Amino acid sequence: MIKLSRDVAGACLTPRGSVVAIGAFDGLHRGHQALLAQVHERALALDVEPVVVSFEPLPRAYFSRDPLPRLSSVREKLRGFDAAGVTQALLLRFNAALAAMSAEDFVRRVLVERLAAREVWVGGDFRFGHRRAGDVAMLERLGEAFGFVARTMAPVTLHDERVSATRVRELLAAGNFAAAAPLLGRPFVIEGKVEYGKQLGRTLGYPTANIHLRERVSPIHGIFAVRIGLGDGECAWPGVASLGVRPTVNEVAEPLLEVHLFDFEGDLYGQRMAVEFVGKLRDEQKFDSLDALTAQMERDAAAARAMLGMNPVLVGA
Repeated sequence: MIKLSRDVAGACLTPRGSVVAIGAFDGLHRGHQALLAQVHERALALDVEPVVVSFEPLPRAYFSRDPLPRLSSVREKLRGFDAAGVTQALLLRFNAALAAMSAEDFVRRVLVERLAAREVWVGGDFRFGHRRAGDVAMLERLGEAFGFVARTMAPVTLHDERVSATRVRELLAAGNFAAAAPLLGRPFVIEGKVEYGKQLGRTLGYPTANIHLRERVSPIHGIFAVRIGLGDGECAWPGVASLGVRPTVNEVAEPLLEVHLFDFEGDLYGQRMAVEFVGKLRDEQKFDSLDALTAQMERDAAAARAMLGMNPVLVGA
């Protein structure tokens, strides 16, 4: 199981040495997966530990005036590191102190003293340190001084398109889940624990399982056809979901993911749920009455069933 650390200061985490990947790793798309595979391979060859250095919050989010949509939660990111064979994750708290740290101090304190790095792998556009003063060339020079080798990973392309978190966010925001999935290497999924809601959906004939996103900013909003996985199960149960602020009733301050599972009976409260987004049906909108909302929910359910390849005769059953 992967070990998690959060601080710059502390004893060396990998006394026998490490091969390190540094990055935001939001979404763990195919480019990230290729980098982690390379780090794992090199760590095996050198008989040292494969390690990831990442940041929470992400530096881009820390400096941005606008919320940064996230492709993955911290929990999902750590599980992806573990699946890639990473043994240590140094998930540094990105705060004012870290933002003010010079590139030289970052290398000395994090890569050398904390991780005893033998190799450090980054993307070609990697920047680090106070005011992003450090680049790959500086990392290479510092590596020569401190005894590690800096290496860059070439961009991963798919159908002549560079794989990047930015591009994945754009495709998801446009509702193009089919195009985003190959770049991610899997369908787009949001996970969380089912929590109690106001149970209005139950009174309208569409009981929902509610997942609060809290500080996570979603790259998507609207009404969707989805497949749901419960616990550790695969995403196979069909349903329809709303992700937004519920403008017609009980408008909420932060987006809420509400999922209606077709033809399901049972108690989901407290369970972990994975929601795979198959296709977007429409944007969220405000209705004049509950009757108008209910009628639209029926149309949404029918459209979701059709998109998921279900028999439309079952609508309203």
